[in-house]
Amino acid sequence: MTEVKVLSSLATREAYLELVPQFEKASGHKVATTWAGTVDIMKRMAAGEVFDLVISSSKSLGDLIQQGKIAAGSQTSLAKTGIGMAVRQGAPKPVIKSGDDLKKILIAAKTVGYSTGPSGVYLQGLFERMGIADAVKAKTRQVPTGGTVATIIASGEAEIGFQQVSELHGDGIEFVGPLPPDVQSITMFAAGLHANAPRPDAAKALVAFLTTSAAGAVMKKHGLETP
Repeated sequence: MTEVKVLSSLATREAYLELVPQFEKASGHKVATTWAGTVDIMKRMAAGEVFDLVISSSKSLGDLIQQGKIAAGSQTSLAKTGIGMAVRQGAPKPVIKSGDDLKKILIAAKTVGYSTGPSGVYLQGLFERMGIADAVKAKTRQVPTGGTVATIIASGEAEIGFQQVSELHGDGIEFVGPLPPDVQSITMFAAGLHANAPRPDAAKALVAFLTTSAAGAVMKKHGLETP
């Protein structure tokens, strides 16, 4: 039996947690997963931590390949997801059909929650382009890297919140919908072998399992689209 060590962002977590036990049963391998936000993943890689497999946004994996942390040619796309919006359970659901709708919602909201990951970085740029960055910044509530915005929506700390669609779930919140096409951003999440992976063959077997058509159906069930 081989234990595969994985460092993963949270965007694919729900689907991953359903699929990994199936992989373990089929392969005889064990999987030990460390969950981290994108910012932490980059810090841990810079600090020299070694895993067999890293799952993160395609952009961050590309950066890690350039840094020699992820093996060149090993990046494999797993699933993509857009950004969604949620409110506290029982709260009115705003109508969000266009970028103009979103702008009005943001201006009217008392507090706005988003992450420090790819969705949060994109939203900060979007607010700048909309000309409302300063207004939103004053009422922003951000979760620390690796955290989920759902928690601060459910607690009432954030009146509205945004994160990858696949991460906007949990008790105490209601999903409003994805951002409208004119302001949407799709992030691809991928897997890459660590340049010094101690168990590369087992890691490759896990990636192969996560990219089967059956795995794709599980990804879809959890708000993800396969490449």
